Amino acid sequence: MPVLSKLRDHTAVVGVLGLGYVGLPLALGFASKGLRVIGVDVNPTRVGQLNAGESYILDVESSQVVAAVTSGHFRATSDYSVLAGADAIIICVPTPLRKSKDPDISFITDAVSRVKEIFHPGMLLVLESTTYPGTTDELIGQELLAMGWSPGHDYYLCFSPERVDPANPSFGLYNTPKIVGGATRTCLEAGVQLYSFVAERVVPVSSTRVAEMAKLLENTFRAVNIALVNEITLLCDRMGVDVWEVIDAAATKPFGFMPFYPGPGIGGHCIPLDPAYLSWKAKAFDFYHKFIDLASDINGNMPRYTVDRIADVLNTRRKCINGARVLVLGVSYKKDINDCRESPGLEVLQLLQRRGANMEYNDPFVPSVKIGKEIMYSVELTPDRLANYDIVVLTTDHSGYDYPWLAEHAPLIFDTRNGFRHVQRPHIVRLGSTAEVAINSATGDREEAEHA
Repeated sequence: MPVLSKLRDHTAVVGVLGLGYVGLPLALGFASKGLRVIGVDVNPTRVGQLNAGESYILDVESSQVVAAVTSGHFRATSDYSVLAGADAIIICVPTPLRKSKDPDISFITDAVSRVKEIFHPGMLLVLESTTYPGTTDELIGQELLAMGWSPGHDYYLCFSPERVDPANPSFGLYNTPKIVGGATRTCLEAGVQLYSFVAERVVPVSSTRVAEMAKLLENTFRAVNIALVNEITLLCDRMGVDVWEVIDAAATKPFGFMPFYPGPGIGGHCIPLDPAYLSWKAKAFDFYHKFIDLASDINGNMPRYTVDRIADVLNTRRKCINGARVLVLGVSYKKDINDCRESPGLEVLQLLQRRGANMEYNDPFVPSVKIGKEIMYSVELTPDRLANYDIVVLTTDHSGYDYPWLAEHAPLIFDTRNGFRHVQRPHIVRLGSTAEVAINSATGDREEAEHA
């Protein structure tokens, strides 16, 4: 088919649907290799920013966008019809969960319906959106088969899971191995050829289902291990053992152990959601993932446990949550990014607010957040402001925070991320640590107490 020869001679036109954390770096990656790329996004503001050379993603420099646009290799649009001229189309749309914890693949189905309108023989279609095993063949494959198009004969169909880790300084698009599964052998050949432009190592697998399952395994592995260490944290809190020291000690073993760290919950688009996709699909085979469901339950309850611990710490100052002045540090789901999807920091903020706390937050990457119908804005950190809070809660350990300075000015700190690991002060309490600030009942003086 023509697309293979066009990929080989660098004349193929690539369309990317969805220009978020996954789609934009991918589109610019192809453009940097000399391919013409059409980026499609339903958000007209994003489209305008990109065509003006402006990036809205922290991992993508605006200079990269400028270079791609001025070279003529990339343009953004909200008009799906221009994809009629594309030889390969990659779908990078969101796949959230419904409130019932069922997969919401409506963004995929909408994308497929739009692709069907401009579909032509010889086209390569790739799904990158994380989803349950079988989606590529059962949804895209069956939709096009109903139109009389057979994968591997009339067109190519592949699944290649995204492996984006925002703010990771070591691994990006090019040096992260790219898994590709094809509906047929010829489909796989086309997918490998496509991704060879942007990945130094392409890993072919035998089917789209294997590729889909591999993605779910990667993040289920992380979710389960995070749940394990979160449960160990609960035990360490009760036993009076410092979980951070325990993990550091165990991590000295050069084999058979991989360190995971506790926190106020898990966030982002992948780790909280991917295990639910796998568990949901498993039920169709009368298979019930008790292990995954238990991990989800443990991780899902960490924000509430965190709030309970904050209440305990406030009680050592003879204060209660209701009416307390509380500052949350960091509301993005991980450090040094501006993504708040499924953020445990936001959930902790909301839970504290519901219990009557007077809440404010600071996040250098997130200038404002919507809590219910209310818009909250990040406050400036000043010595006077910090001194006025009853407690400061670190929920996202951004690298830019000056932890010694914060410790100097905040009267009481609860650290859920071990961000203050190098600052030993009696008024700093860590999740899973033994040290607490207590009130001596006889004198009323503060002292450092140890759980017995």
